[in-house]
Amino acid sequence: MTNDQLRHPSAGDHLPVDAPIRGSAPKETPLFELRNIQKRYGSFVALKDMDFYINRNEVIGLLGDNGAGKSTLVKMISGINPPTSGEIYVNGKRTEFRRRSDSEAAGIETIYQDIALVDSMSITRNIFMGREIVNKWGFMDHQKMEETAADILGSAVQISGIDDPRKEVGFLSGGQKQAVAIARAVHFKRNILLLDEPTSALSVRETEHLLGYVRNLKQEGTSSVLVTHNLYHAYMVCDRFVVMSHGTKVFEAEKKDTTIEELTDHVIRT
Repeated sequence: MTNDQLRHPSAGDHLPVDAPIRGSAPKETPLFELRNIQKRYGSFVALKDMDFYINRNEVIGLLGDNGAGKSTLVKMISGINPPTSGEIYVNGKRTEFRRRSDSEAAGIETIYQDIALVDSMSITRNIFMGREIVNKWGFMDHQKMEETAADILGSAVQISGIDDPRKEVGFLSGGQKQAVAIARAVHFKRNILLLDEPTSALSVRETEHLLGYVRNLKQEGTSSVLVTHNLYHAYMVCDRFVVMSHGTKVFEAEKKDTTIEELTDHVIRT
């Protein structure tokens, strides 16, 4: 399949070169799929006619400039921002995402752009918030959680300057907080991991470690969606790319069918 066919998968030869680009339909039943999604805030349309799917064992790069609708889409998949209209499918079965627990039940874990940590609580409590380990009497097993948190911090995302999981998050730097959020998400990951600008506050070493972990997750059977402004990071790890602009999908291609120059052109010109 040529790049032109990828740009106009259902248009035949009748659309002009600058016609909207939709991308191809999934070749198999996806893990997760959105069909004809709309999201309105009053008269403002945040997402329009949005089709998006996540296959098994793949990494998707979700690209676009500020205001493209990427974070709105991620929050919708996360279950905290229900669509105004459209259809949601999990493993081919139609469902509804009205709250975070719906997304969590579908095996989706999210690393949010705004980190979503509680400064007054310890690293351990932040990692296990809402999913605490309890003993046979139903009380929180603080020792077990601290031991597990220490292991997570040392293996999932190597964080410089953190040697005590009991430390309050409010005393951490921005990069350290981001890394704690990443460690929490990768620990509880199941089918799909959403990463909304996860490297924005990380060092070069921490970024390389995270990208490597995304590759490893694919080998373990977990698909990922990487939202980033850094096209080079996306091109390093992603199998397929979706470019958004003003709440719509304007380009989609597999890595083998595009180049970083073409991706850059689509992001810039939209």
